Amino acid sequence: MVRQESLQEPAEPGGDERGPGVAGEVRVSRRRWVVLLLFSSYSLCNAFQWIQYGSISNVFMRFYGVSAFAIDWLSMCYMLTYIPLLFPVAWLLDRRGLRLIALTGSALNALGAWVKLGSLRPPLFPVTVLGQVICSLAQVFILGMPSCIASVWFGSREVSTACSIAVFGNQLGIALGFLVPPVLVPNVENVEKLAYHISIMFFMTAGVATALFILVVIVFKEKPPYPPSQAQALIQSRPTVEYSYVQSILRLLRNTSFVLLMVTYGLNTGCFYSLSTLLNRMVIHHYPGEEVNAGRIGLTLVLSGMAGALISGLWLDRTKTYKQTTLVVYIMSLVGMIVYTFTLSLGHLWVVFVTAGVLGFFMTGYLPLGFEFAAELTYPESEGTSSGLLNVSAQIFGIAFTISQGQIMDRYGTKAGNLFLCSFLLLGTIMTAFIKADLRRQQANVESERTVSKSPSIPVAHLLLAQDNSQPPSLLGMGLSLSEVQL
Repeated sequence: MVRQESLQEPAEPGGDERGPGVAGEVRVSRRRWVVLLLFSSYSLCNAFQWIQYGSISNVFMRFYGVSAFAIDWLSMCYMLTYIPLLFPVAWLLDRRGLRLIALTGSALNALGAWVKLGSLRPPLFPVTVLGQVICSLAQVFILGMPSCIASVWFGSREVSTACSIAVFGNQLGIALGFLVPPVLVPNVENVEKLAYHISIMFFMTAGVATALFILVVIVFKEKPPYPPSQAQALIQSRPTVEYSYVQSILRLLRNTSFVLLMVTYGLNTGCFYSLSTLLNRMVIHHYPGEEVNAGRIGLTLVLSGMAGALISGLWLDRTKTYKQTTLVVYIMSLVGMIVYTFTLSLGHLWVVFVTAGVLGFFMTGYLPLGFEFAAELTYPESEGTSSGLLNVSAQIFGIAFTISQGQIMDRYGTKAGNLFLCSFLLLGTIMTAFIKADLRRQQANVESERTVSKSPSIPVAHLLLAQDNSQPPSLLGMGLSLSEVQL
């Protein structure tokens, strides 16, 4: 292969994963960190808009004159719109690539933020619902991207860390959504002053979202000049015409380990969505007038989870112990939820801060683990498709848990509502123990390196395309040799 580094974006020194004799085939790009940071930033902005109502739900209830359930739906609409739109967006991601999805997601995020500025009077609650629904559409173009960006842009030694950082941005947005609204929108009695404070928050959000959209237009590229890993080289060498999106989904749903992971991921993340949406109501119930501290508890929950996510990604890149790490984190999420449940009503806010931090470290830290474990279990299927199915599960359980826990809290109190979540985390822990650690992507990288070392004069993509006639029909055209089918 002829080198074209003078015409292409330069590869990062020391980032080359090439085997002997595979000159120019596999390299990482310096631009990858810029792409990752930009995605994390507009994901942050979208996540902020998800929780900005729920973190001060009592304030918005009074301003718009609506029920707590109506404000909860401003959060749940994010979950509801994702379910029917996952498959069209995942298909679009497979067909048109990362750039179009990034442009659409960031554009809808900015549009929704501007629409909310038309809802600054109490009778205009439907307008703020419309703006939130538009932002929820943007989320469909965001949630499935982390593992896809990590695989397309990052080498095998960085992919889990990159996925964690991509999820990190979304979690930071939720953290800011807990922290900033209680500060910008104090619980004042005068409606005009309240509208002024809300307008400041909405204007700031719209300005940031618009700036990020412009940066995406200028900076975000489809893919690097060269594949960053042997596994990605294999996928890019697969003939597009022979790839069936429907068949890919059917293969995923026949993968028992992935189906178990899909359910357990939905249970854990659904609990997190419900806890985040109802946190303000829980804290205010036990500690009246503590809206700002309720936001800070939410911030603690998410910030500790971001640390957990980053540590988990670094640990996976070093050890590749996907099953063991996922199970331990799930068990600790259950333990953290139990401790939080029985300490919330003790009357000491500092205890709630500590228990929320421990819970968040494991529960939020689980999110990138699920994406990366799914990518391993389902390789060489599209990461966008597997991530999308995980997120659909999370949205379904999130809606069910939020509605159910809210009703249980209204009738029986916060402890009963939290025990409801504990029971499902216990179920998820048991199911996680039965997931088989079939690390296909890792095995493909190892197998490719062995193949290259045995045949140094032949590029790996050519070797992987040398199909054996005895290969099973369902895997023809997917770039898998017989040896990899047997992995």
